[in-house]
Amino acid sequence: MSSRAEMELAVKVQGEKVRSLKEQKADAAQIEDEVAKLLQLKAQLGTDDGKSKFILKTPKGTRDYNPKQTAIREKVFNIIINCFKRHGAETIDTPVFELKETLTGKYGEDSKLIYDLKDQGGELLSLRYDLTVPFARYLAMNKIKAIKRYHIAKVYRRDNPAMTKGRYREFYQCDFDIAGEYDPMLPDAECLRIIYEILGELQIGEFLIKVNDRRILDGMFAVCGVPDEKFRAICSSVDKLDKTPWEDVKMEMVGEKGLAPETADLIGQYVQLNGGIEFIDRLQNDPLLSQNKVAVEALGDMKLLFEYLTLLGATDKINFDLSLARGLDYYTGMICEAVLLQNPNEIQPQQKDQSEESVGVGSVAGGGRYDGLVGMFDPKGRKVPCVGVSIGIERIFSIMEQKAENSAEKIRTTETQVLVASAQKKLLNERMKLVTELWNSGIKAELIYRKNPKLLNQLQYCEENGIPLVAIIGEQELKDGVVKLRVVATREEVDIPRGSLVEEIKKRTNHS
Repeated sequence: MSSRAEMELAVKVQGEKVRSLKEQKADAAQIEDEVAKLLQLKAQLGTDDGKSKFILKTPKGTRDYNPKQTAIREKVFNIIINCFKRHGAETIDTPVFELKETLTGKYGEDSKLIYDLKDQGGELLSLRYDLTVPFARYLAMNKIKAIKRYHIAKVYRRDNPAMTKGRYREFYQCDFDIAGEYDPMLPDAECLRIIYEILGELQIGEFLIKVNDRRILDGMFAVCGVPDEKFRAICSSVDKLDKTPWEDVKMEMVGEKGLAPETADLIGQYVQLNGGIEFIDRLQNDPLLSQNKVAVEALGDMKLLFEYLTLLGATDKINFDLSLARGLDYYTGMICEAVLLQNPNEIQPQQKDQSEESVGVGSVAGGGRYDGLVGMFDPKGRKVPCVGVSIGIERIFSIMEQKAENSAEKIRTTETQVLVASAQKKLLNERMKLVTELWNSGIKAELIYRKNPKLLNQLQYCEENGIPLVAIIGEQELKDGVVKLRVVATREEVDIPRGSLVEEIKKRTNHS
């Protein structure tokens, strides 16, 4: 163990490093990392009395949710789950960690973001990176050939978090997937309709769903002269176009990935194009793309997809966009991504001079077709075609929280329908008997944990917590066999026979 003098020196050196980075206006994530190291060193150094100082903080890239935030989250989950169920999905659950080899080689360049766990008891494990690979493993392991499922759970990425933008190291994913052999583009169209429904119902602002096909990208790369072995690397570069200007992406392709400049220029002519069904017609007649069999087949599927989306009433928010690539290695066909279009109030000062009417503010959903993933786990390589979408819940939470803060509307954090109160002293036993009757009948009820609470305090508790009704008992009510039911909002009071109280509360709170 280091001496105290050595520890003090280490703290001093680390402190100087942090100051230097701040003066240089270094990357915020780098500064955050070095500050965390400094705090750790200070904690190890402890106080002068030799006791170690404990730092109370959540790990980097994670957060706590208070009751108000959790209430917002539950509301979002309910909207999403109701949509999934409306479309006939059942749910499953899988372990939070998988064998390391299950996750290895499935995510392309993003594999470096997987959290590996130390060997505990003879198995090399990693925290799940998404819910798609565990789903494919589940299908292969249980020899399932067809299922429509949803799964809502936490996933983990060793990313540089940007928590103000809703990007964390631990976060929820809400996945919907259709596995099985079906006629082309029918499941794909339903998956896009689900994103369309959920984002519309959440009312978080204008959105656009971008659609492309991995085979069109591969065909485009082939006709532009990208060598086969560079397809995935170039695809990964194209995937950055939503956040990075074309010139920078081209520089990465040529400078870092060794692509010929003229090939990059040719790709640039395509990836900056987008449109609807008429744009697909144009590409089907493109002299270069029409030479590639894979691209021609995919464009035919894309046209069929847009015909189905027209029938499903969802084309007004969907755009065929050749710049959409999605970096994950397992996609084989249709790919999609939903982005929110910037609200003018959200635009940062440095973006004010941008000319676009609506600027993308981050992906809130994405997905695609991955027909080969299950086969990677099956001993005989049996394939199960799959298509699915994932709702980016943390970004949505951030927006909903902001909306709640800006709104005067009070958010209820409990579902209590009635508070059992007393108007006089020494009625605790009677309150406890009544609250038990209500609980036994399925009513959400509370009482104050005081023997003789003041009536005013009980009424204030209801107002503070949004409880709509108060069931008041006093000596006279007990003699008459009634309960005084008070509506908190209007202060209206009515005597209800004890035997009819449950029915009356249910009627007034729409409780079924």
